[in-house]
Amino acid sequence: MVEVIDRTGRLGTEQAARLRVALGAVLGLLGCAGEVRVGVVNDEAMARLHAEHLSDPTTTDVLTFDMSEGASAATRFLDLDAVVCLDEAARQSAARSHSVADELLLYAVHAVLHALGHDDHDPGAAAAMHAAEDRLLSAVGVGAVYGRPDSQTRSAAGAAGGANDRGAGQAGGAP
Repeated sequence: MVEVIDRTGRLGTEQAARLRVALGAVLGLLGCAGEVRVGVVNDEAMARLHAEHLSDPTTTDVLTFDMSEGASAATRFLDLDAVVCLDEAARQSAARSHSVADELLLYAVHAVLHALGHDDHDPGAAAAMHAAEDRLLSAVGVGAVYGRPDSQTRSAAGAAGGANDRGAGQAGGAP
């Protein structure tokens, strides 16, 4: 089950529904069950969470809170809280000529892959993780988002908090 909680009041019901349905399809492709809660927040809330959980006071795109404490990688049963930043998604999607909804979906897929054991802390692992994201997004009809060939290169400044342009990655504890 996927739940989308818009804490900004700016997402809109159509975008939230699209995110919920597409992420549900990705979970099906991955053979996952369980619960994924996607909290949509603004820069201020994200910076606060980023500081609290990872000691970095800047905003970022996505924070992953694997409530299964790592068991999801073995069981494919998710208990996941993902926090995604609407403001960062708006910046990235404008710079890369795709929709905010596609960018938010990319962030949510990124969180799911973290919960399943993927890592992006070195260049090789990051490249593999981003390729997996784009394969999954293509399989559900969205197409490549991270590595979309007609878009600009992701800027490190646009994704505060991550040398690999995907933000903070995993955090512990509940948001």
